[in-house]
Order: sequence, then structure tokens, then C-alpha cells
Amino acid sequence: MRGCCAVVEDGFIYEEETHFTVLKTSLFFAGDGFTVYDCKGQLVFRVDTYGPDSDKSELVLMDASGKCLLTVRRKRPSLHQRWEGFLGERVEGQKPIFSVRRSSMIGRSGLTVDMYNNSGEEYHIEGSYAQRCCTFFNAEKESVAEIRRKVDASANVMLGKDVFSLSLRPGFDGAFAMGLVLVLDQIYGDDEVVVDDNSKVTVQPTTEDAS
Repeated sequence: MRGCCAVVEDGFIYEEETHFTVLKTSLFFAGDGFTVYDCKGQLVFRVDTYGPDSDKSELVLMDASGKCLLTVRRKRPSLHQRWEGFLGERVEGQKPIFSVRRSSMIGRSGLTVDMYNNSGEEYHIEGSYAQRCCTFFNAEKESVAEIRRKVDASANVMLGKDVFSLSLRPGFDGAFAMGLVLVLDQIYGDDEVVVDDNSKVTVQPTTEDAS
């Protein structure tokens, strides 16, 4: 399977299929950040924001110790709500490693993600983030990651949309996957938008920033 090279960090590429539990957290108000746990309940990632007046146009993905792994930032001005990803904590003048933009401003909008490397990677995301039901595919149409609603096995009850699972196939960068989750959440949130076969999230390499 392709996609075994780290986009963000080698430490988040796993040899076996890995399942994370993602919680949208609340410090003061609902939806202020994220915490991500592995199957043993150990903290893996976190994203912190503070209150309704905080700037949501730039989010930092951290590991359990608070190390900054990835910054996703909304690019302004941008007609199609473009987001960019930067390694670590972004500094002025730093070049992005990928960018994400809406492919349409009306109707059922997909996303296009441009990779600023020479790896030849290409991914597609199909489904509905609002319903927490998305699948990430590589160019060979192999599933590399999935977002799904979380079920309480003891009570056989589906939990609310603020708790969901992120599953990774072996070799796919978990930090990169979580960075894309952050962008999906900012663009689509809980809107009832379905990304169907005619409106896909596409990840492909490029050498140009086509605004």
C-alpha cells in the first residue's frame, strides 16, 4: 500500500491497523478543541482553543506532551476557503506542506488538497463529515483511514457526534490524518453536507499554489 512515508512525523506511522477515539472538547464552550486517545486510553493528540472569541483561523495539532506537530491555517483572502498545513508551529515566511480548498462555493462542495512534495501521493475522501462517516482512499482506491460514529458496546448505543473514531491502515501518517480532520471540521462542521461520488475530497501532489 502506498502512503508509508511520513507527511508530519514518522512516530505516527503504525505497522498495524490503529484506532483512535476523537473527542471534541469543551474548556468553556462546546467544540473548543479536540483530544485524541488510542485504544488503551492514552492521549495521542490534542488541539486547544479558548472560548468563543478565540481565533479559529489557525489551529495547532500537538502530541500528548504538548509538542507542536502541525499548524493548519486559513488563508486569506480566499474565495474557496483555502487552508494550509505547516510543520510544527508556523512561523512567518514558512512554506506550507499542503493546502486544502473547497472545490465549489455552492451546492455540495468537495475539497481539494494539494501536496507540496514529490511523492506522487493522491488521496480521496468520500462520505459526510457532518455525519462522521468518511473514508480516505489512496490513488489505488485502497482505504487508508476512516471516520466513523462511536458506539458504546456495553449499551449498544451510538454516541453523539462529538465523539467519533478515526481508524488508520498500516503505513498512513496519523498526524496528517488528524490535520485533515481539523480542516474538515472547520469547513463542514455539523452542516448536513454529503460529499458523494461527484464531489470528492482529493489529495494530489503539486508544485504550484493555485489560489
